[in-house]
Amino acid sequence: MEALVLFLALLSLFGTLTAQQSALTAPDEVAALKKLVDYWNLGTKLNFTGIDPCSSNANWAHDPANPLLACDCSSNICHVTKLKIYALDISGEIPNELFLLKKLKDLNLGQNVLSGPISSAIGQLSDMEYLSLGINNLSGEVPTELGNLTKLRSLSFSSNSFIGSLPPDLGNLTSLQQLYIDSSGVSGPIPHELSNLKSLQILWASDNLFTGKLPDFLGTFTDLNVLRLEGTMLEGPIPNSYGALTKLDDLRIGDLGGEDSSLDFLENLTNLTILSLRNSRISGQIPAKLGTFSNLKSLDLSFNKLTGSIPNSFQNLDLLGYLYLGSNNLSGEVPQNIGFPTPLALDVSFNPLSGSIPSYINTWNSIGTSIAQYRYGSGKEVQLMRCISNDIKCSNNKNPSTSFSIKCGGSEMETLDGNKFEDDSETLGAATMNIGGDHEWAVSNTGAYLSNPQGSKYTTETSSQITQTLNSELYKTARVSPSSLRYYGLGMQNGAYRIELHFAEIQMDDDPNSWKGLGRRLFDIYIQGERVEKDFNVRKEAGGSKRALVKVLEANVTNTILDIHFMWAGRGTCCIPLQSTYGPLVSAIHVSQVWGESSSSNSDKRRTGKIVGLTLGCFGVLIIIVSLLYIWRRGMARSPLHSRIQSDSPTKA
Repeated sequence: MEALVLFLALLSLFGTLTAQQSALTAPDEVAALKKLVDYWNLGTKLNFTGIDPCSSNANWAHDPANPLLACDCSSNICHVTKLKIYALDISGEIPNELFLLKKLKDLNLGQNVLSGPISSAIGQLSDMEYLSLGINNLSGEVPTELGNLTKLRSLSFSSNSFIGSLPPDLGNLTSLQQLYIDSSGVSGPIPHELSNLKSLQILWASDNLFTGKLPDFLGTFTDLNVLRLEGTMLEGPIPNSYGALTKLDDLRIGDLGGEDSSLDFLENLTNLTILSLRNSRISGQIPAKLGTFSNLKSLDLSFNKLTGSIPNSFQNLDLLGYLYLGSNNLSGEVPQNIGFPTPLALDVSFNPLSGSIPSYINTWNSIGTSIAQYRYGSGKEVQLMRCISNDIKCSNNKNPSTSFSIKCGGSEMETLDGNKFEDDSETLGAATMNIGGDHEWAVSNTGAYLSNPQGSKYTTETSSQITQTLNSELYKTARVSPSSLRYYGLGMQNGAYRIELHFAEIQMDDDPNSWKGLGRRLFDIYIQGERVEKDFNVRKEAGGSKRALVKVLEANVTNTILDIHFMWAGRGTCCIPLQSTYGPLVSAIHVSQVWGESSSSNSDKRRTGKIVGLTLGCFGVLIIIVSLLYIWRRGMARSPLHSRIQSDSPTKA
């Protein structure tokens, strides 16, 4: 009897497998697939001649095939349930035939060049669980019909060109666990209806022009592991409700306006490995409790209003590899056992700190503090560092500098006009400062490319020719930074200066037929602490990649120091064409004094003395010349001999 039952079971299983192998794809879906293949020119990869699209023997039926097409053939007819066309540079709009595949559960069209709006017909795909449209050029408004896809677990439409606000209907996606909408182009307030997404584990929403307050309801998403909200127009304070997000592993909030925040909400977020609250109007003191967050690997609290001292408890953070506390108002000394045993990149720049940096820390930046004198050798270097911190009044030395030229990220070279650009090829780290030339300039970098599998690298280069210039070599290397890159003119003669900033986008491609050409690099430029460019886009300004661009600015030097600051403010794409492709980039810098407008008082006096002497010595000759000129000028029209040079410092944008 048992043998008979086993035989019948095997017979049934064989019959099921035979039925599945013989089942054919639904005719309407076959027709739709053929239209898609033709429209996207995929005939060489998805050739249905003589083979059913849902055949299990097809070369597109199993991972890691790309394109990939998988089906459910459990009934007498097969239905397409999975379609992947990933990073194949398919272009054009999304055809309506796609939405005839109504049994789709997994659709991946990421990293292509799809354009135009998404049809409202997408709402017909109600079985969808995984939808990826990220890194394309899709436009229009995000369709409200996405709210019909209530089975969605993962949704991505990041790095696109959408307009308008997020549809409140997205609040219907209560099964959603992952939402990637960074750099998507959306703007306006974040709808309160999204408070229903309580199953979210990952939310990437940076680089969108969201407005209003940071949503309090995010504090109810207690399953969140990752939250990224940088480079928006959102305002603080950071809600105390975020203190309930105890599963957070990666928290990055930045570039906030509005009211100040404190760090009190961090009390119970002890699972954090990455914490960045850079440029978020954080005030008050750093809680000692942070020193008990044993999983912390990267902590960035730079560009805030923090006061008090660096907690001694930070000496217990054994895994900490990056600590950024620059541009605050921290005082006291750096704890002497901080950064041991894990090698630490430490930035404490521009704080009224004193003492010394522990000798075993090799990657550090203490510019703009009193710490500098303990780690720089010569008295001249110490004096220059103190001038940068602006805590003393600096006067010109006997031979003040009036110009300098830097080949950012590259070796010394001379341009066709005879201008020699000095070497700046010194390797910089995640928190580093270097004095170049004959103490005439310095460069500092802070920030780490945490997501780059190749590790952080702070220069880039190309072998391609650079157009729109006769000095192509000048632009083939560049300094890059994930956060803050500053160049300083040191020991300069006070007065007005012309600043030439040389750029060429050499990391991001310029191919309109590839997803690799969809990246956007945006950063801000500050001169003498004043912002002169916001969301500066090298490629857009130059008219394309690998094209030279010279930005000319002017500034006044009043304390012998010129400060040129390139800063990433959370804007632009992060990962096109490679991970960690973002942040400031500069190819070269040339600075020269503007004579005759705002020179130093000593120079004015010397020049005046020479003029008086010459006048007295040639008085008799001048009488004759003046007489002749008087006769000549009577017949000449009066016109100005010189054009006024604009030499005012730029104002804050």
